[in-house]
Amino acid sequence: MRSHAVYRVVAIFCSVAIHVMTSGLVASAAEADADLINAIQNGDRSEVEAAIARGTDVTAASNDGTTPLHWAAHAGNTAIVELLLDAGADPKSANRYGVQPLALSSENGNGEVVSRLLEAGADANAMTAEGETALMTAARTGSLDAVRALLEHGAAVNAAETWRGQTALMWAAGEGHAHIVPTMLSHGADITARSSAGWSAMLFAAREGEIDVVQTLLEAGGDVEDALPVVEETRRGGSSAERSATGLNAFLLAAANAHYELAALLVDRGADVNVASRGWTALHQVSWVRKAGVAGSNNPAPKGSGSMTSLEFVRKIVAAGADVNARVTVRPPAGITRLNFIDGTPFLLAARTGDAALMRLLAELGADPLAPNEDNTTPIMVAAGVGTSAPGEDPGTQPEVLAAVQLALELGGNLNGVDDNGETVIHGAAYKHLPEVVAYLVKVGADVQVWNQPNAKGWTPLQIVEGVHIGMNIQSHPATVDAVREAMKQSGVGVSDES
Repeated sequence: MRSHAVYRVVAIFCSVAIHVMTSGLVASAAEADADLINAIQNGDRSEVEAAIARGTDVTAASNDGTTPLHWAAHAGNTAIVELLLDAGADPKSANRYGVQPLALSSENGNGEVVSRLLEAGADANAMTAEGETALMTAARTGSLDAVRALLEHGAAVNAAETWRGQTALMWAAGEGHAHIVPTMLSHGADITARSSAGWSAMLFAAREGEIDVVQTLLEAGGDVEDALPVVEETRRGGSSAERSATGLNAFLLAAANAHYELAALLVDRGADVNVASRGWTALHQVSWVRKAGVAGSNNPAPKGSGSMTSLEFVRKIVAAGADVNARVTVRPPAGITRLNFIDGTPFLLAARTGDAALMRLLAELGADPLAPNEDNTTPIMVAAGVGTSAPGEDPGTQPEVLAAVQLALELGGNLNGVDDNGETVIHGAAYKHLPEVVAYLVKVGADVQVWNQPNAKGWTPLQIVEGVHIGMNIQSHPATVDAVREAMKQSGVGVSDES
């Protein structure tokens, strides 16, 4: 199953044994009957017939257990498979990895070969060392003919592989094979089955943006509020890809991966737009999804799906009742930052990423542009840079920060506020190393008597830009040093050249 960066999240594992098997075919060819193997590789039926007529042992295996039938199944040549079976090839032969010809034909999605092997006695429930069955493989590759043949020959539709506990329905759902899902459901596939980590077919489909699969599952009785169990985060920073998904439901998973049309569909089907099972809502999520990859983490931006934009999605869910002033209650996996997210609103989180477009829309829709977090850090302080952990890595370029600060000011932000940690807007711009922002804030009224004070750590803005230790050192930034010094001089505050 495809893996997403966003959030990215636990990917369904690949068919490791089959990969190893097919990778080893070339190496083992020389060990088997060369003429027969070459004929199979070339799809030369007459040469295969000639080899059989010469008395070539079609059951002979190479050192790794590979038989001519493995080769034929891998090639997907029905006629040659039939020749070998008629000549006595064993449809249940397994190589050293436990891979049988049926697994290879399922990997290639060849329904005809799958049917012929099953008719010859292949075990529909044979599995690899990892517990992968042919049905799981066929469901992943998307062959409806192969899936039907396997189910008609008794394949266990709800078998789960041993590594992640995932079923064939989950594989089909995550890969977007909506055409397979009804057949599996009609044969008893459990729509509520969970992997060992708590993922269902619905959740895999939602994460991957497979809207057709989600629609099919919903029509079959799937739960629109299907959710992962909450597992307490044990990794410092809260950014573990697997852990960060815990407790999210289909709606939040879709939104977190920028599948906005799918998330909107779920809303239309009754999903709760204010769900906050992990301590934040979809409106909070939008801020870091829009700036993924530059939001203090190494997670790449999600590819997303559909034509609905993030801002259109915001309008959609607010119209459906989403609370624009919802407060964060648990620190989200939004990257490494010193900002206290607790009590943060969607507007404050948008300010953190320097996202003026999102801030403006939220304000238009009724967001409080002055609401602070638990530390009484206001959106204008956050927009300026309060909470920055690593200059140049935290979100917001200088032009973006300027636009966000200007908007926050237009909406009533207090330039001369001080939060509970003694931080001000100039402290924020100092943390982010943004000299133009420092100059702008001073120009529009930031009071030197307010900001030229030590914060709770004993640092003034000038000391910050001259270099302080915050976990990893924040290096000095000459341009911002000059900007802070100039602001102090213009305000009549004496500053030595070696301060």
